[in-house]
Amino acid sequence: MKPVIALVGRPNVGKSTLYNRLTKTRDAIVADFPGLTRDRHYGSARLGKREFIVIDTGGFEPDAGSGIYKEMAKQTRQAVAEADVVLFVLDARAGLSAQDHDIANYLRKLAKPCLLVANKAEGMKAGAQWAEFYELGLGEVIPVSAAHGQGVRSMIEAALDRLQWPEEAPEPEPGDETVIRLAVAGRPNVGKSTLINAWLGEERLVAFDLPGTTRDAIAVPFERNGQKFELIDTAGLRRKGKVFEAIEKFSVVKTLQAIENAHVVLLLIDATQGVTDQDAHIAGFILDSGRAVVVAINKWDAIDAYQREQLQRSIESRLAFLKFAPMHTISAKKRQGIGPLWKSIAQAYASATKKMPTPVLTRLLQEAVAFQAPKRSGMYRPKMRYAHQGGMNPPVIVIHGNSLEGVSDAYRRFLEGRFRKAFDLVGTPLRIEFKTSSNPYDDKD
Repeated sequence: MKPVIALVGRPNVGKSTLYNRLTKTRDAIVADFPGLTRDRHYGSARLGKREFIVIDTGGFEPDAGSGIYKEMAKQTRQAVAEADVVLFVLDARAGLSAQDHDIANYLRKLAKPCLLVANKAEGMKAGAQWAEFYELGLGEVIPVSAAHGQGVRSMIEAALDRLQWPEEAPEPEPGDETVIRLAVAGRPNVGKSTLINAWLGEERLVAFDLPGTTRDAIAVPFERNGQKFELIDTAGLRRKGKVFEAIEKFSVVKTLQAIENAHVVLLLIDATQGVTDQDAHIAGFILDSGRAVVVAINKWDAIDAYQREQLQRSIESRLAFLKFAPMHTISAKKRQGIGPLWKSIAQAYASATKKMPTPVLTRLLQEAVAFQAPKRSGMYRPKMRYAHQGGMNPPVIVIHGNSLEGVSDAYRRFLEGRFRKAFDLVGTPLRIEFKTSSNPYDDKD
């Protein structure tokens, strides 16, 4: 099992910058803005042959009594409980604060291996500048610069040495290591974090009745019935005109990246607000990205029969382009209806990655043309010869023939319906491309 290292400290000391440096990614949003990280953020890292897990946490206020800071403190305490060693990150330039003393008091009571890390120490001489940090009574101070990478290797070596962890990483066990990346997307405050917490059976993500609580795309490993998943909680997407803060613009980018990198996207809609224009925009982006999609109507228990009827009509009109997607009604808060989602997610993933043999595709194409031939376009009628698979996730079918530029959109939808039915494609877009053979006599006089 890999050792776990948690990064803890007050806001804006550079924990997320250090996390990105260790994991060699840009998974954590970084900006000169306190309180940006709110959830626990896990990532894999390596030093030589030694592998370990890093947890990025939000700014820690041990005595936070209420509101979002109380929820953030709960996340940090959970990260510390899971960690084998804690890196207490301090700001070498700002010096010691009362909040640093509060965090140190909390860590001392746990009697867990802890290292003091003085970040932003680039250009500073050792000694007097961070001597005050020894007041915390947690041992030696390690100066680093997360932004420039100075001292980071020595810091990790010291942390791993405290664990006396073996250098050789264990060989992975043979088996199916396919990890399905599932992104939960939707508008702010529709219950995305609440749903993931309900699946996990713990308050893994900050769920608070405040739009915009989640600001980053948080990935959480999960296993169900032997299948491994990576659950991705995304920041809520607002209309472009409503995005004012620079931080929120970063969040939108991270959310769009998470959707593009996912295998399946669960589109969450708030039943109490109906299907809005923004829901349709998000659904459109998922479709343009070619991701498999499952739709869940959350807070279904909070509306009456008349509202449910109106909602169904709204879905039929505004999300008509997602007819292929399975649709569920759930209550994440009461954990109602969330189990059946997994069957639809598995079907959507299987459909998105299904292999379609060329002989079968060609036979289906010939049967479709025999049943209903494409209409004549100009002087010629499109002639389709054979079809083959051009890609997966989403599935792409390439049809070859002559004069195919004249195939109408209606006939394209007709072919899509035939292929979907034959291969039982559920929850995934299907793209059909036409390639017209060139005439070898076009250049002849």
